[in-house]
Amino acid sequence: MQFDNVTLVCKANVYFGGKVISYTFIMPDGKTRKTIGVIFPGTFDFTTGYPENMLITAGRLHVSIPSLSVGSVYVAGQDFNVPSNTTFQVTCLDGPVEYVCTYKQG
Repeated sequence: MQFDNVTLVCKANVYFGGKVISYTFIMPDGKTRKTIGVIFPGTFDFTTGYPENMLITAGRLHVSIPSLSVGSVYVAGQDFNVPSNTTFQVTCLDGPVEYVCTYKQG
């Protein structure tokens, strides 16, 4: 997977003591933001500000979205959507898990 003509934000997003790390980049339209990252073994809770689509590119991730009563395992090549203002939980089953998250602001 490759993204051309993007703006990369060189500051790492580091969560949970370094067990989740991502970098943000902005697509050419100036509105679509993506993060590319890695999740090491563990269980982590996240809260969205905007709707998100998360594509798993390596590993296996269990995802639980309580507000939607959804709990599923995702592997490389699979994706899932999380509504805005939603708390969800991920558990890295085979680590590390690599992912690309897409969200659009405004």
